[in-house]
Amino acid sequence: MDRKLNRNWEKDNVVYPDPAIEVISDEFKKYVIGNGYLERIFTGSRWAEGPAWFGDGRYLLFSDIPNNRIIKWEEDNDTFTTFRSPSNNANGNARDLQGRLITCEHLSRRVTRTEYDGSITVLADKYQTSKLNSPNDLTVHSDGSVWFTDPDYGILGNYEGDKSESEISPGVYRVDSNTLEISRMDTDIILKPNGLCFSPDFKKLYIADSGSVNPRVTYEYKLSDDGKSIYEGEIFIDTKSDGTDGIRCDTDGNLWCSAQNGTNSISVYNSKGSLIGRIYLPEKPSNLTFGGIKKNRLFITASRSVYSIYVGATGAALS
Repeated sequence: MDRKLNRNWEKDNVVYPDPAIEVISDEFKKYVIGNGYLERIFTGSRWAEGPAWFGDGRYLLFSDIPNNRIIKWEEDNDTFTTFRSPSNNANGNARDLQGRLITCEHLSRRVTRTEYDGSITVLADKYQTSKLNSPNDLTVHSDGSVWFTDPDYGILGNYEGDKSESEISPGVYRVDSNTLEISRMDTDIILKPNGLCFSPDFKKLYIADSGSVNPRVTYEYKLSDDGKSIYEGEIFIDTKSDGTDGIRCDTDGNLWCSAQNGTNSISVYNSKGSLIGRIYLPEKPSNLTFGGIKKNRLFITASRSVYSIYVGATGAALS
């Protein structure tokens, strides 16, 4: 039986344990909940992305990039509403240390912060004198700084933004939380930086290179003592046929990756870069985040839909 193809995803009847879960190493067994299963909680997007969990409100925000909107799902009553439309073809979302929404916008080619009163503050729209390409994904450091990737996907056509010429090569940036000073990181070995996240101790930064082909890789960088720069970038994982988009760390240091084109799964690697398990999806996954009351509910954006599954891991992100 092919675990990836021989499942009727539309039925409520499920098999326990869920056949969508593959244990590759015994290390992964502790993260598998015996009666947990993959459930689709939403469908109807053209390309779902950028999930961000708001624990105090018990809701999830995620982007529907081509439909130019951000959608809100409330856990208590399982309802979906439009949070923002138009969204400037928003992609990645996150919370800062004060609980405010930080968003990457393709159409406006900027990173914004939504203030408590709903007003918008622009955190970054250019580096020096050059426009950004199309900010893609972001994460927040323990010092409050916002780190984001800037490949060119949003300006390649008119489907997820406006077709435009690049003014600067793809890069990774840091925005200081106090001064809003923008620093470009030395990541020239990365063709198209995409998903990114910090290790639980904030001593490493992981960056997925969705432009890499042979091999397809995610890089690991060390952080400087002051947390303001990175150095000694090296390949952390070779994902073979899988292109990697969004990534997240759990508190044990495992890296949870949205694997596209090869396995269409959430592929989980331990802190040494060894593959320990997979959660297969019926659609191409784009991104993921940990949420729920105990941060042990994994939310996955995948093509048209959003999926969730309870796991034995806890998300490492601060917000």
